[in-house]
Amino acid sequence: MTISDTELAEIVGRVVDPELRRDLHTMGMLRGASLAGGNAHVLVALPADDWPARSELVHLVEEAVTDQNQIESVSVEFVVMDEAEQAAVRDQLIGDPSSTGGTQEAHGHAEGRAVPFAEPGNPTRVLLIASGKGGVGKSSVTANLAIALAQRDLRTAVVDADVWGFSIPRMLGVERPPTVIDQMVIPVEANGVRCISMGFFAREDQPVIWRGPMLHKALEQFLTDVHWDDPDYLLIDLPPGTGDISLSIAQFLPKAELIVVTTPQPAAQKVAQRAAYMAEKVNLQIRAVVENMSWFRGEDDKRYDIFGSGGGEALANELDVPLLGQVPLVTELREGGDVGRPIVVSNPESEAASIFREMARLLTEEYLPTRRYNEGLKLV
Repeated sequence: MTISDTELAEIVGRVVDPELRRDLHTMGMLRGASLAGGNAHVLVALPADDWPARSELVHLVEEAVTDQNQIESVSVEFVVMDEAEQAAVRDQLIGDPSSTGGTQEAHGHAEGRAVPFAEPGNPTRVLLIASGKGGVGKSSVTANLAIALAQRDLRTAVVDADVWGFSIPRMLGVERPPTVIDQMVIPVEANGVRCISMGFFAREDQPVIWRGPMLHKALEQFLTDVHWDDPDYLLIDLPPGTGDISLSIAQFLPKAELIVVTTPQPAAQKVAQRAAYMAEKVNLQIRAVVENMSWFRGEDDKRYDIFGSGGGEALANELDVPLLGQVPLVTELREGGDVGRPIVVSNPESEAASIFREMARLLTEEYLPTRRYNEGLKLV
């Protein structure tokens, strides 16, 4: 029995676009489907001319259609949406900036766009990855932990908020810039993790020389003008220290949890303590401590405490939070970050990769968000 054009359209309409994560019918991308003599012709409208999923869509449509016995061949033709159609896609996914003020005015654009992760009922768990100073491996921890979460079948995303020292795209292995649809940014995915970074908007060898208000605005747009699609986990790689970005994050994301990265050195631990105390002052929950570069394992299989020992545990005890994990000093961990092959991908059986996977397990199974006392709430 030969299927009708209507039935063919229903089959193709259920194909999910990999970038938007919505089916073609819902997004208005399917413009036609016809069958003649066993040959199917499908017309798809792309939201942008440089749509990165173009080739993958051909494969997905062919796969869906050739499952039908009566169809011998499939041809997929593409057109590009006009500006009005692109605006409709943006409105459907993240809303119109002029009409989506949300419920918390302090947590969004002056124009009215609300930060979705601050809205009541939003399902995303936000983890801020912080350090007191640079050079402790905070971004490396962020990248590997994000992939370890994604490997647990959790939808995971990263905001690279370290605007002066952005490195997350390189570490994750991102190979292309994000796509923009009518001022809405589609985050790039690599190793199962979606990300956005200042590195997409500034040359890698050029400094970002911005004052506080511009930093605040850029971070706000990373949170509101990007189609994040409600990930299970959003990790935010903060700049080192306690500057404007950290204060803006506290304003935008009052439900976020802080993970402090330090090294075993007592001096590093004392500096990291300041970042934690800043979080307490702005009422952010401190979730855990990660100690990086904890030891080096030599060829004799012995541990060598190159940077001392006990700093992470001392900081965790001081803050009364768990020590989430201790990551060894491994050459492969550093090399993987330089070439976009994090160790949880390049060597999943290694000691360091196992530790990152255990940290992901602890965060998802044991160290869950907790309710906090709010003196402004009263029983009547």
